Amino acid sequence: MGDREYRPSLTALLRDSMHTRTLTATDADLATAGDLLRAGRLVAFPTETVYGLGANALDPEAVRGVFEVKERPADNPLIVHLPDLDGLERLVREVTPLAGRIAAEFWPGPLTMVLEARPEVPKVTTGGLTTVAVRVPDHPVAIALLRMAAVPVAAPSANRSGRPSPTTAAHVMADLAGRIDAVVDGGRCVFGIESTVVDVRGEHPVVLREGAVTREDLGVVEQRAGASDIDASPGTRHRHYQPSCRVEIAPAGTAAATAAGLAGEGVSVGLLATCEPPPDVAGLGRFDHAGELAALLYAAFRDGEEAGLDVIVVEAVPDVGVGRAVMDRLRRASA
Repeated sequence: MGDREYRPSLTALLRDSMHTRTLTATDADLATAGDLLRAGRLVAFPTETVYGLGANALDPEAVRGVFEVKERPADNPLIVHLPDLDGLERLVREVTPLAGRIAAEFWPGPLTMVLEARPEVPKVTTGGLTTVAVRVPDHPVAIALLRMAAVPVAAPSANRSGRPSPTTAAHVMADLAGRIDAVVDGGRCVFGIESTVVDVRGEHPVVLREGAVTREDLGVVEQRAGASDIDASPGTRHRHYQPSCRVEIAPAGTAAATAAGLAGEGVSVGLLATCEPPPDVAGLGRFDHAGELAALLYAAFRDGEEAGLDVIVVEAVPDVGVGRAVMDRLRRASA
């Protein structure tokens, strides 16, 4: 929320008194979740990246509810989720040749494509832009739910705006219990960071947000996106990923010493690194490479909060491949 005072609308106030149901991945529960989405209600669900907060993307009132309960800035566009490629033409003016090639290679998967939106897509869903962000998630529970819902589902991360994204149903409940209708518990998310967002309107892909699909995977040699291009991507213009405790990035090989130094000063500190924590430092996870750090990152932030830590020290990873996406999240969290 930053420093602004949040004044909830009547819809949000009503949701504050709501009981949020936890549903399972059974056919019966997924059918219930699909019914809720078609009825304009809000349902959180797992994807391979993070949990999303879903609403019928073509129902402006339902989408406005997403912004209200997340306290999300209205100019931050949402990603629309589909069960397969067949629904894309319903949302975009043109499936460009580049979009077709990238979808064939990376869908289902952690990649979002930005294309020109059809007029039927509400402006609240696109953040007031002429473009829409769309993806097909690679998660069996998400795919089954989207088929049950039979509507395109707009779904940003299922957390309060600015907070670490949720990678378990418990994380969703910690932020949004009583504010949404249901959460489908599909276990822990595999990738742990948000999807890559790529502008595919031209002849060459332009990466707008780093994610699990890397520039190297896409064959992007150089980044040509300008500020106006970045605005077309969710999750790039506002404060994101920040826990209540301070996050400090330590260069490779120095994280343990940094954490130990803080602990010696009487600071309550946790460590997420390639090594075991020194004495008086809480261990928040150990990783061997950037992909493992990505899967641990947001859960470690939330664990540090629950432990009442003052500082979380995270060891930096090389700023290439998936590491580029992880370092992007870390820099935003530590800003």
